[in-house]
Amino acid sequence: MAKAIKFTTEELDQINELRDGNAQKINEFGQIELELLLASQRIQSLENAKDKLQKDYVELKNKERELVQQLNEKYGAGQVDLTSGEFIPAK
Repeated sequence: MAKAIKFTTEELDQINELRDGNAQKINEFGQIELELLLASQRIQSLENAKDKLQKDYVELKNKERELVQQLNEKYGAGQVDLTSGEFIPAK
C-alpha cells in the first residue's frame, strides 16, 4: 500500500477556497432559479388578471351597447346630461 502524502497548508487553502467558491456559485444559481420561478409566477398572475379585466371590459361594453339601444328605442336619438339626469333629444 502506498504511503499517504500530506498536502501543504497552502494547497489545502487552495482546495478549500475552490470548494467554497463552488458551493457559493451553486447557492447563487439556486437563488437565481428561485427568483426566476417567483417572477414567472408573478407574470402568470398578472396575465390572468389582465385576461379577466379584458373579459370584464368586453362585458361592460356589451352592457353599455344594450343600454344605449334600449334608451334610443325608448327616447330616440340624443344625449344624456349626467349632472342633471336629463335626456336631451337630438334636433
